[in-house]
Amino acid sequence: MRLEDIPISQIRRPLPRANDPKKVKALMASIAEIGLQEPIDVLEVEGQYYGFSGCHRYEACQRLGHQTIRCRVRRAPKAVLRMHLA
Repeated sequence: MRLEDIPISQIRRPLPRANDPKKVKALMASIAEIGLQEPIDVLEVEGQYYGFSGCHRYEACQRLGHQTIRCRVRRAPKAVLRMHLA
């Protein structure tokens, strides 16, 4: 696993999530003040990034206009991606 700043536009979010608007707003205030403290987790499959967790942090950074987001990147084969999508 490695830490990397990845362009938000390159992270695919294949599973729809219903985010709590109050939590996103609170995270936006926190991130604007002190920065993102906890990276999100992404899978790297054949050069593509997939996010399945950290949806509130992802949305907060996106709404703040950040171009990149700090990620914990784990390389995985397609079989692992299929498990996450099942």
